[in-house]
Amino acid sequence: MTVDIEIVNRITKCQKILEMDPNSQIFAALAEAYRKKGDLEKAFQVCHSGLRIHPNYGAAHLVMAKVNLDRGLYDWAETEVEKARQVGGDNRTIELLSAEINIYKGEFQAAIKSLKRLSASDPGNEHVKRLLEIATRIPEEQSEQTGESMSSRLDEHGSAPKLSESAAPMQVELPARLTPADLLAAALGIGGVEGALFVNAEGLVIESRWQNGSDPNTCGAVMAEVKKFVEQELMKISFGQVATVLIESSNRVFYIIIVPGGMFLIAGGNGINLGSLRMKLATLLDKVQTS
Repeated sequence: MTVDIEIVNRITKCQKILEMDPNSQIFAALAEAYRKKGDLEKAFQVCHSGLRIHPNYGAAHLVMAKVNLDRGLYDWAETEVEKARQVGGDNRTIELLSAEINIYKGEFQAAIKSLKRLSASDPGNEHVKRLLEIATRIPEEQSEQTGESMSSRLDEHGSAPKLSESAAPMQVELPARLTPADLLAAALGIGGVEGALFVNAEGLVIESRWQNGSDPNTCGAVMAEVKKFVEQELMKISFGQVATVLIESSNRVFYIIIVPGGMFLIAGGNGINLGSLRMKLATLLDKVQTS
């Protein structure tokens, strides 16, 4: 109970500071407090808003990584850790968080390698010891569940049985509902993507994760007009309802995904893998609530 009171007090103090100075970097501490309280949605919103103002604040990217890790969005957590590394270089905090993400993703050997290195330099660290024990034990338990050896478990036809589900790599379990901001964050984790917007039906940018240097509001408004034009022209010749629009220029690719209440706009260079982009976003779109 004492911990809960401390967290509530910390939230109150951080909120007051942020109200007096909306540009303060205290937003990261506020988001972390919300995370520890268990309010992951609020933690995400606070950290996301703060990173718009301070995109090069490495500590905030680490908070965002922890929030996404707690939400079960491991790839997105990994993306935020990498951003923190790019801003401030590698350190123990980053390596430890990366190892924890690797455990959740089922990438145990990578986790073990990092944790052994961390343990060697700080042998008394109980948290590192605990994570190393988990990373070592889980694959051993999985191996035991598949039997002593494949050769001793051939079926009556002499074929090796399939691995049990428990022996498969850990799978990411996405939340039942995602926000538009969640999808934008996921898009930025895809190779070649330089920016992602959610634009409403009037062409106003509602959510932005934009890193390619151009003005997101202008780009969103222009692409909204493109969407309207395409829809109107296709309706005239009865091609049916428009689902996506792809625009390729000499050095840019713009991919528009039309959803209820607006559209998602993904921008990238010509090297972007459109097939991978479509596949990854398709698995998320049904979970996104936009209206």
